[in-house]
Amino acid sequence: MKLKVFSADGSSSSEKDFSDFPEYEGTKGVNALRQVVLAIQANQRQGNASTKTRAEVRGTGKKPFRQKGTGGARQGTRRGPQHYKGGVAFGPKPRDYSQKINRKMKTLAFGRALFDRASSGDVSLIEKWEVSEAKTKQFNQLLGTMGVEGKLLIVDDQFADKELLAARNIERVTITEASQINAWDLVRYDNVIISERGFSTILSRIVGGSN
Repeated sequence: MKLKVFSADGSSSSEKDFSDFPEYEGTKGVNALRQVVLAIQANQRQGNASTKTRAEVRGTGKKPFRQKGTGGARQGTRRGPQHYKGGVAFGPKPRDYSQKINRKMKTLAFGRALFDRASSGDVSLIEKWEVSEAKTKQFNQLLGTMGVEGKLLIVDDQFADKELLAARNIERVTITEASQINAWDLVRYDNVIISERGFSTILSRIVGGSN
C-alpha cells in the first residue's frame, strides 16, 4: 500500500510503500466493521431515560367521576396514561445498551477500516507533529500548508504538550493517540493524518491483535 508522507513542516510530500500494511480481499471484515461500529455507538449511550408508570406517578387514587350516566368512558383513576400528568404506558426505563466485542473481531474491523480509508486516499502520514510554540495559529498554518480539508483526526504515538495546546482549539481537529484509536474513529472523519511513529504503533496493534 502506498501512502502520502508529508514532511514535518508540511511543505513537501512523497509516496512511500508500506509492505506490512494489512490488505483485505472482497468483503472480508466488512460485517465485523459494521458490528464493531454499532457496538461502539451503543456503548456510548447512557441509557438513563426514565418515565413513571401509573403506579409511580403522584396523584389521587379517587375515582374521577361515577361509573355510569355521564355519557363518557368509565374512569378508575386520574393517574392513568390517558390523563394529563398521568403515568406513561410502555415508556423507557434505565437500561444497559453496552455490547461486548471480542478482541479478534475488533482487530479485524480496525484493520478493514484502515484499509478502506487508505484505499480511498483519506489516510496520510507526516514525519512528526511539531510546532515551535503552543500557538493555534501555527498548527493551523501547518494544516493549511498540507492542504487537508474537512474534519481531521490527528494521530501520534504520544503528543507533546505544545502540540496538544496548539491543536485543541481548532474545531475541525480531533487529537488521539495511536494506542487509543478505534474503527469508529477511522470511519467518521474526512481525513486521518498519522505520524510515522504512530503509524508503526497502529500496524503493530493490527498484527499483534490478529494472532
